[in-house]
Amino acid sequence: MLNFPGRVSAPHGFAYLFERFPSFSQTFCVREVGAMRRLGVEFPVFSIRHPTDEPPQDCGSCCEVHYLPEKSDAILSEDAGFRRAARKAQAALKVLWGSEKEKRRVYEALWLGPQLQAAGIRHVHAHFAGTSARTAFWLHRLFSINFSITAHANDIFRDEPPERLAQIFDAARLVVTVSDFSVAYLREHFPASREKFQRVYNGIEMERFPLGESSPSSPLILSVGRYIEKKGFCDLLSACAQLANRDFVCQIIGFGPLEEDLKNQVAHLGLENKVSIAGPRSEGEIRELLSKASVFALPCVHASDGAVDNLPTVIMEAMATGVPVVSTRVAGIPEMVLDGETGYLVPENDPSSLAEQMRRLLDDPSTARRMGQAGRDRCSELFDTNRTTAALIACLQTHGALPDGDFHSRVSG
Repeated sequence: MLNFPGRVSAPHGFAYLFERFPSFSQTFCVREVGAMRRLGVEFPVFSIRHPTDEPPQDCGSCCEVHYLPEKSDAILSEDAGFRRAARKAQAALKVLWGSEKEKRRVYEALWLGPQLQAAGIRHVHAHFAGTSARTAFWLHRLFSINFSITAHANDIFRDEPPERLAQIFDAARLVVTVSDFSVAYLREHFPASREKFQRVYNGIEMERFPLGESSPSSPLILSVGRYIEKKGFCDLLSACAQLANRDFVCQIIGFGPLEEDLKNQVAHLGLENKVSIAGPRSEGEIRELLSKASVFALPCVHASDGAVDNLPTVIMEAMATGVPVVSTRVAGIPEMVLDGETGYLVPENDPSSLAEQMRRLLDDPSTARRMGQAGRDRCSELFDTNRTTAALIACLQTHGALPDGDFHSRVSG
């Protein structure tokens, strides 16, 4: 059976398992791993897939990543023991989940399990209650390796069948989620596992996002996110059209399937000289733009397919830079943006309200600066990675994923 090259060190019997690492749209995972390792928690990182076909990024590399085989065909054909174990596990898979559609997760667990056992790993932590959590479920079932999850947004609100989530949550030691909103949602929908659900906010390295000084020749409205429906960019463009008689520019940074639709909407509204659908940028380039922004706008919505944001990291980044935020009262966003204090919250799908609140900030720079500073203070209080890492480590220790030790004191100090 194939093995990872080199030696895997896991002195705490703990590892991370990701579907894709590092990923352009999941920089919070990179930050979390880096913070944990800097604070003395030593662990290997495993990734099911390589992050291919993603924009270039400069968020840094915090560790070596061990990637699973992209295909299992060779292992199945060459290893009779693996093949027998796969057939047996697929029978259990069909009973539990109604088909063999997820047999890839079984193969991943069968390949990874012996590697983890050889390294003395007793617990894996997965981000998102999707692919990596399903693989962790089968690691637990086939090898008695414990697991925990950080659940985020679509993975619990839309993508996963509730009956499968219930099985995964029942088997997990701990389910961290990133807002009070999603804790309440999970406890309501999965009451049998309610004691396992704990809130730990995503963290941000405040020092990477210094306070900006907005002084461009034209005020800059900035937005960042994948070009998908739930980000509300169509509403942002409609709001910009209502502000077309005033001085500003708007840049929407990102990538995704709606790029051409957004560009066509810009042309239809006659906003070519005001609004740019600017494509992807690196974290460093986004920091530079935030430092110049007058307003950060992200009018998230409930998409027609049920998708919804929970706690967008880009809002944290704007708050850390001291940019006032205009967003919507969706999911965990009101836990970030305090209406009238750190920015404004408007109803979703309401471009007129969005335009009005952006206008207020553009017309009153002193209020915008005050709100931006209040947002930075709130970000430091709630989302600084030292605090969030301390909370995560404490949860993992309480649920037996990490040994008791001085990690918490290292974080707090």
